[in-house]
Amino acid sequence: MRAIGSSLKFRTIFLSDIHLGTRGCKAHFLLDFLKHTESEKLYLVGDIIDGWRLRKNWFWTQEHNDVVQKILRKARKGTDVTYVPGNHDEFARDFLDQEFGQIKVVRDVIHHTADGRKFLVAHGDECDGVMIYAKWLAILGDTAYVAALTLNTWFNAIRRRFDLPYWSLSKYLKHRVKNAVQFISNYEQAMARMARERGADGIVCGHIHHAEIRDIDGITYLNDGDWVEGCTALVEHFDGHWEILHWADLRGLVPNEPMTADDDAMPDLPSVIPTFPLSSFGNIPLEATNKAKECEYSSSPTPGIPKSTVLSEP
Repeated sequence: MRAIGSSLKFRTIFLSDIHLGTRGCKAHFLLDFLKHTESEKLYLVGDIIDGWRLRKNWFWTQEHNDVVQKILRKARKGTDVTYVPGNHDEFARDFLDQEFGQIKVVRDVIHHTADGRKFLVAHGDECDGVMIYAKWLAILGDTAYVAALTLNTWFNAIRRRFDLPYWSLSKYLKHRVKNAVQFISNYEQAMARMARERGADGIVCGHIHHAEIRDIDGITYLNDGDWVEGCTALVEHFDGHWEILHWADLRGLVPNEPMTADDDAMPDLPSVIPTFPLSSFGNIPLEATNKAKECEYSSSPTPGIPKSTVLSEP
């Protein structure tokens, strides 16, 4: 593990697609990130807790609990934390415009950068045709995705025996499969159009587990990635410029490697599961359908289905 002398300080940090409650979540990597970074603002851009998987199979470790406690502690210590729920934690959309532990819950939000630009912050399932028109297909894709991540775990266990660093098999496949590449391109274009229609200079999103910074017809498209495959965060520096931190690469982390003890990581609240009532996982409707009109341009139409049914991984 490569050492970091002191905490890295940023104006704003964006995290999404953590998927707490799943075996694929790299909670120990994220705890290391939260320990070594500070920011004035922190945006949680959806899929923080995976209600889909928890509803099927309960999985919640102490590390997952520590992530929640660490974020709550940052909020208590003055970090402005905003939570934008996604499709996997859609249960939280029943609590919009409320605060929990000094964390604001909103559907989407405009972020003003240090250099005066406006960025729309949204999870991104609003512009995923599969999520809007064929949620069952997205759930089927989620099951296949979990299977790929399981294979990825065994694959990296073998790599560890040869002292090789972490490498994401599913991420590699995603960039090699033609349909997946086309889906990402369509999604990025759709999100950029949504930002333009909302009068923003750019957009910050997650959802597709693909960290990216690029210009799309004058709109700055920013995707903060995930903490299942890429272990990435999007950060805004104090002068307003953007950067994607590939934390596992930056720190030379290896899955399941013991982490350095962290005094601040020990929770000073009772050890609890997430603030939101878990009984609501199964009966909260998906609000993304209300935004269908906002993303009429999501991707190429297919006979019988208004939007693309290319399998969305998240």
